[in-house]
Amino acid sequence: MASQLPPESVALLQQLLEGLSSADNTVRQRSEASLNGEWLAQRPEVLLLGLAEQVENGPNPGARSFAAVLFRRMANKSQNKDGDSREMYLLCTPPLKAHIRDILLRCFVQESDPSSRNKIGDAVAEVARQLADVDEPWPELLQALFQASKSPEPSHREGAFRIFNTTPGIIEKQHGELVQKVFSDGFRDGEQKVRIAAMEAFSAFFRSIRRKAQTLYFPLLGDILNILVPLKETADSHNLSLALMALIDLAEIAPVMFKPMFNEVVKFGISVVQDKDLGDQSRQNALELLATFADTAPNMCKKDPVYTTEMVTQCLSLMTDIGLDDDDALEWNDTEDLDMDESDLNHVAGEQCMDRLANKLGGNVLLGPTFQWLPRMMTSAAWRDRHAALMAISAISEGCRDMMEGELEKILDLVVPALRDDHPRVRWAGCNALGQMSTDFAGTMQSKHHEIVLRSIIPVLDSPEPRVQSHAAAALVNFCEEAEKEILEPYLDDLLKRLLALLHNDQKRYVQEQALSTIATIADSAEQAFGRYYDTLMPLLFNVLNRPQDAESKNLRLLNAKAMECATLIALAVGRERLGADAVKLVQVLGRIQQSVSDADDPQGSYLLHCWGRMCRVMGNDFLPYLPAVMPPLLDLASAKADVQLIDDEEQISQIEQEDGWELVPVKGKYIGIKTSTLDDKYMAIELLVIYAQQLEAAFEPYVATVMKDIALPGLAFFFNDAVRVASAKLVPQLLSSIKKSHGPQSQQLAEIWGPTIKKIIEVLAVEPAVDTLAEMYQCFYESVEVVGQGCLTQELMSAFITASESALNDYSRRHIERVTEQKKPEDEQEDSDDLLYAMEDDQTLLSDMNKAFHTIFKHQGVSFLPQWERLLPFYKQFVHSEDSTQRQWALCIVDDVLEFCGPESFKYHQIFSLPLIQGLNDPIAANRQAAAYGVGVAAKNGGPMFAEWLANETLGPLFAATQHQKARMDDHVFATENACAAIAKILHFNSSKIQDVQTVVQHWVGTLPVVYDDEAAPYAYGFLTELIEGKNPAVMNSAPQVFDYVLQAIDAETIQGQIAERVVAATRGLLQATGLTISQLASQLPPERLPAVKRWFS
Repeated sequence: MASQLPPESVALLQQLLEGLSSADNTVRQRSEASLNGEWLAQRPEVLLLGLAEQVENGPNPGARSFAAVLFRRMANKSQNKDGDSREMYLLCTPPLKAHIRDILLRCFVQESDPSSRNKIGDAVAEVARQLADVDEPWPELLQALFQASKSPEPSHREGAFRIFNTTPGIIEKQHGELVQKVFSDGFRDGEQKVRIAAMEAFSAFFRSIRRKAQTLYFPLLGDILNILVPLKETADSHNLSLALMALIDLAEIAPVMFKPMFNEVVKFGISVVQDKDLGDQSRQNALELLATFADTAPNMCKKDPVYTTEMVTQCLSLMTDIGLDDDDALEWNDTEDLDMDESDLNHVAGEQCMDRLANKLGGNVLLGPTFQWLPRMMTSAAWRDRHAALMAISAISEGCRDMMEGELEKILDLVVPALRDDHPRVRWAGCNALGQMSTDFAGTMQSKHHEIVLRSIIPVLDSPEPRVQSHAAAALVNFCEEAEKEILEPYLDDLLKRLLALLHNDQKRYVQEQALSTIATIADSAEQAFGRYYDTLMPLLFNVLNRPQDAESKNLRLLNAKAMECATLIALAVGRERLGADAVKLVQVLGRIQQSVSDADDPQGSYLLHCWGRMCRVMGNDFLPYLPAVMPPLLDLASAKADVQLIDDEEQISQIEQEDGWELVPVKGKYIGIKTSTLDDKYMAIELLVIYAQQLEAAFEPYVATVMKDIALPGLAFFFNDAVRVASAKLVPQLLSSIKKSHGPQSQQLAEIWGPTIKKIIEVLAVEPAVDTLAEMYQCFYESVEVVGQGCLTQELMSAFITASESALNDYSRRHIERVTEQKKPEDEQEDSDDLLYAMEDDQTLLSDMNKAFHTIFKHQGVSFLPQWERLLPFYKQFVHSEDSTQRQWALCIVDDVLEFCGPESFKYHQIFSLPLIQGLNDPIAANRQAAAYGVGVAAKNGGPMFAEWLANETLGPLFAATQHQKARMDDHVFATENACAAIAKILHFNSSKIQDVQTVVQHWVGTLPVVYDDEAAPYAYGFLTELIEGKNPAVMNSAPQVFDYVLQAIDAETIQGQIAERVVAATRGLLQATGLTISQLASQLPPERLPAVKRWFS
């Protein structure tokens, strides 16, 4: 077809295309410069039209393909036109856009070469995507694609589905039965390529439609599965992998779709995994498909008769596929690259799958099938079996923690002998298992099994293989960082002797680096007990750190960094006094190293920042002279902007994918590249600023204004990274505290920084998208208000805060309703229970931190907060009668705050508070009974005589009933019991005017003691008890032995201390004297553990 461009333009464009495809680098680079500098910059519309025409008129399939590829790349590039930044195709005039569309669609229909047609189809798909994004119609396209899907030419049919795959939105709004028919025909197509393309297109389409619309397409699953069987039978691994990937998408989106045929899917998937004639990728994809069901539909997996058993068997089998060409592990032991990416290997796929199964199915389901194999594998003559068994224990211990913890002794009997195995990789795996178990069973491993673990693993440090030495040291890190110093102390000599030997052995540098990390961890856990090794280790570390920093030492930078870490952790462990003059010496060395760091990839830089933070904690204000040198690089990192790039060049995308520290997010045919390593450094720097502000307090004041303005407040709204926002939220109150301690609570400096700070905090409360981070923002709010104190919030600020809280509560209510709806579905159709549980926990934390915020405002604002707070009453009325216990608790805590801080003013809410408080005293949830009891108590103490009649007539019975709950003294319930006891004491002491028979109430009250857990309730209870003793009330005079025991229990538990304890003891002595009882007589009837308290307080 004749060109609409002048002949000279066509000729120039053809010359450009020839240059761009030239094998001569110089010619190609010159052409690329022309493309970018002349065509793109000066005549983009001519470029797009000319490329479209070349797609149609190119002399051969290669030329037409190249023109189509270049057109797609150019059309996708963004340009500014009249202030409007859009993709280049969309910036064309409407007639030109229509003309280009017509050319491309005609080429797609007429092209005879299959490869060229695919490239043209990609160009068509790009134009279709751009038009769909701006809601511009292209009615001819859909008709053409539907016709192409029925074409007698296979590449036409394949091309149609390739376009559907790229732009599924173009068929979203079509009639369901029509779309269903197109896909059904595609799944049954006689050509394999068409069937695969149809699967991939269906996967993309299915993901794009609403959940309600998905059920219409469930019946297509049978046709989809029929595609897979011939692929396996013909061992077509490549296409089988593609088909399985499409199926994985469906399993992620709608696992319930597979429910009627799930057992068949499982059996087929297992048959693929175990077929060693197939390629590794297709086997791993089959495993991934089955593991995806565990992630998205664990209940369906649990109910299947073969799923768990077969999955465990195949995972363990894959895990033995290791070291095939390195039976004696010589190559493995000789490698220097311990971080080599092995994620595409079968044994890693098996390990990762076992981990997922454990976390999603749990020990009840997984342990039986797993331990049918493990004992046999551990005694196998094949080292790969033993290795796989140990790695399986490592993989499942986190997910099966609850059930495995009670069987640790038996599991250790399996694992520990591996540390003496003949094969080094088995010993390595044994170290791995012990290290993982030390983390997953933290506490139990250290307290109950330290002897067997440490006595077994310490000798492994002497192994002849460096990799085994290093991994034994790494496992010790896991064990020691969770161990108490008393547990470690008996092993320190042996540990340090062997670790020092590793330091002196320069066979492999990574062994020395790991030894330093392990010594640092031991120092951190052993604390002062590490002091006796100081004189041996610190000179050695100074020797390492004082080596010349030159080109020769570049390979030693990580070793130096580890030595800095080790030295500063030792300093933190032994303390300032033991450090002595070495403190100044160490910071001077750190300063010298900091000046030598110039390369961006030098690990010493990031390690230094943490080392400075530790030295600040050790030296306190003595660190101030070094702060001017430490702060500039820290402030640079903390104030870094997000490195975000819009990437539309495929070569650039490919390059970034190969680099560490980047995340690519697909958006409308392009990618947004986010440099995550910059964000990680920013987060770390802000956390260190928190440490400096905490440690230096008023002395940090010179930096506060800059850090608040440039780092902390912008960080609250840094939406590229949740961790940065959380760290910023922790920093803000510390900065306010520094200003307050430097200038005083009423200072002008505090007032000036408070204004913009509180506005920013409230602004962020209204827009924070992540629930867990929003809770942190509420914590930032109430901690900041607590620092600034009385009267710091105006009515305008309190109104804005309530507006933000209303929005958060509306969002929470919506999420709660969605969860309730989800839980009403059949079990197999419910979303992952773990995800649901985490979401509920996040919301519980959010409501709790909101309550703390309300509490803090009432504490510092009193009744002035009531007009704004009343806007929350609709939520209160909804929540206080909710079936959800968290909502009831939220409402009761609000009641408590109003009653506690608004005194008699709170009586105007009596009608809406009184019944929920009474009902709360009988709540099945202990925390809600506690909140209700506390509320009754503060009403008695602060509410005044208006509450007297209600307290006397309606609360005493439920309060006594709460103290007699069947689980009253159990851990989860005791605080509710003790708050009820204290509430009765408050009524009797502060507000008893309407009680008809006070003495009877007192008599019963004494029996509700002791209070030995709640140190807020205890002073009221024992204060009132003292009054009774001093007044010689018959209720205590007749129960002197029991009263003595109640007092002794509280003193022993330290719930009463200081003057209150002394007063109670003095009164109790008088009680015993008045009733003729002796200490020795009473002590003889006490359990032995109470006798030290008797001796201390009553002897």
